Amino acid sequence: MSISIMARAEARPNPARAPQNRSDISPVHLPAQGVFTYHLVRVSRNRKTGPIPVTTTSANACPANCSFKGNGCYAESGPLAIHWKAVSRGMRGSSFDELLQEITTLRRHALWRHNQAGDLTPQAPGVIDAQLLTRLAMANRGRRGFTYTHYPPTAINRIAIQSANRLGFTVNLSAESLAQADAYADLGIAPVVVVLPHDATRSTRTPAGRQVIVCPASTGNSDCLNCGICQQRDRAAIVGFPAHGSGASRVQAVFDREDLQ
Repeated sequence: MSISIMARAEARPNPARAPQNRSDISPVHLPAQGVFTYHLVRVSRNRKTGPIPVTTTSANACPANCSFKGNGCYAESGPLAIHWKAVSRGMRGSSFDELLQEITTLRRHALWRHNQAGDLTPQAPGVIDAQLLTRLAMANRGRRGFTYTHYPPTAINRIAIQSANRLGFTVNLSAESLAQADAYADLGIAPVVVVLPHDATRSTRTPAGRQVIVCPASTGNSDCLNCGICQQRDRAAIVGFPAHGSGASRVQAVFDREDLQ
């Protein structure tokens, strides 16, 4: 069953920081408009997640710095892309307040994934809305929510991410190379995940010697429901996701380029 309310969220627009002369960005990709949509499915039919609750956030929440945006992002193709476009256009979904209300009705200790597509809500371009993230973490209390973010771990974003993790809502830092995974892990504010070559099936190591385990759902050995490692905030291992989807070659190109730097 899915929660699909035809509404959109007004999340504190900040016109003073709106990007200027950005004709290359379509209206649905303008975070400065402050209009975001959220959609919750209580029982996912995605083979990799298993039958857990998952959410989708409109595409304008994604940070511009993500190298996979328009360049191989798995959510931009296939069936998920159709759903994501509908959410991004406000044809499906609900407001942030309605999303929080639905999260509080999930059963106790339920494992759920935030943002199978989309990212954390921004306050301004490149800046996570710390207030909304804290509210999300509070709604999650007693449950096992987790997500990933491509927002850069700037000083202000680090505070928001670390606070959410301390409140029990797991935010993973998404790295684009093994070297960047080391840099993120050195921050000590959140668990780390990283993209891997499309044919990766075995554990590897970062340049600093940190263990990188391949996501069991990616190899078909498990799913999120039966694994749950990405929700473990204090884990030592970095979780690796082999590039997949129709844009896998472009994702791997980013990994190869970044890893050589």
